[in-house]
Amino acid sequence: MKTVKFFYAHTTQDLQVPDDTPVLTSKVDQLTSERTGIEIVREAMENPIDSPRLSELAKGKDDCVIIISDHTRPVPSKDILPNMIRELREGSPDIKITLLVSTGFHRPTTIEELRNKLGDALYEEFKDNIVVHDAHDPSRNVKVGSLPSGPDCIIDKVAIDTQLLVSEGFIEPHFFAGFSGGRKSILPGVADAVTVMGNHCSKFIDSPYSRTGILDHNPMHEDMLAAARMAKLAYIVNVVIDEDKNTVAAFAGNFETAHRKGCDFIADYVCVKPAYADIVITTNGGYPLDQNAYQSPKGMTAGEATAKDGAVIIMLASCSDGTGGDFFYHIIADEPDIETAYQKFLATPQEETAPDQWCSQILARIVRKYKVIFVANEDQKDMIEGLKMEYAPSLEAAYKRAREIKGEDASLTCIPNGISVVVRE
Repeated sequence: MKTVKFFYAHTTQDLQVPDDTPVLTSKVDQLTSERTGIEIVREAMENPIDSPRLSELAKGKDDCVIIISDHTRPVPSKDILPNMIRELREGSPDIKITLLVSTGFHRPTTIEELRNKLGDALYEEFKDNIVVHDAHDPSRNVKVGSLPSGPDCIIDKVAIDTQLLVSEGFIEPHFFAGFSGGRKSILPGVADAVTVMGNHCSKFIDSPYSRTGILDHNPMHEDMLAAARMAKLAYIVNVVIDEDKNTVAAFAGNFETAHRKGCDFIADYVCVKPAYADIVITTNGGYPLDQNAYQSPKGMTAGEATAKDGAVIIMLASCSDGTGGDFFYHIIADEPDIETAYQKFLATPQEETAPDQWCSQILARIVRKYKVIFVANEDQKDMIEGLKMEYAPSLEAAYKRAREIKGEDASLTCIPNGISVVVRE
């Protein structure tokens, strides 16, 4: 027997499994360096891809907006921002720098979360120049054009009104945008609700190209690229992180080509072949992405990609912050069954996309096909059951229940971090 550690909150839940049990993991941890994250980022910024250095872009500019990630993303800002700020001031010593928090559709990031993300020194320096994006306040956002698919492209005024717009981010598999990072800083990061919902419509979510690890022909990705162009995103610094959230690679420069190079790089480390099984255990990689149920379909899609017909998927996410969105919850919870909810998603026109419908639609796609047992904090039992899944208080309890359903001879596949892998043939 061997022990498999599944990421959960700030720790792991462990399970003893037979020695021959497939364990699907990325190879990102093979990326090792004696350099610090700050040094890795600095080298990337000294050799930008298809772009002048940031210090050159800053010359003659009075102000700059750096789009930063919110509390739900493990972006190592302490590695990235000091380098970006240094180069901006090298190019324009008196440049005013504003940090715009790309919350997308998430709740606002708190002061405590910003301190934790930035560190006390950076937070104190910029606390009067931090703006938290609000997708739901039309007065704070402005139309800059139309997306290729039709909806208005409406972006935070802070991003549009600056002389220089740049962003930080990190690249990992994403369950419908292909990969995170790059253009996602704009859409959905600092886009208005109208634009996000138009891009995240049921037709696009249902596309076979809107899947983990796919960029080419992905309709959501194409809209996102267009939004970033219209917002005039001038430069990015995106990193790759290992399982311990340490920076192991960095890509700086043009938001399209630097991001694509980073995606191609990480694909070699995260793509794994399916090991189809009757029981699949997956996670959302622990904190911060397992804080709510809204994020959980990300890890569940990895399980979906290696599950046999009729399989049981065990999903681990603490959900310490609850649903992550009332709309996300009620779209499913208020329907009599999962099939009714799913068919309503498919029938929803693009212009009538509901908030958070996309995550609900992916969740419904999985739950209607597989039995899902969800391991979360005990106070989230009613919420999990409202989402038409079975609640379990621990991994051991969930695994015991899965064996009752599928039998003692059922095959098993383990995915300790479901958001870190691209499972495909």
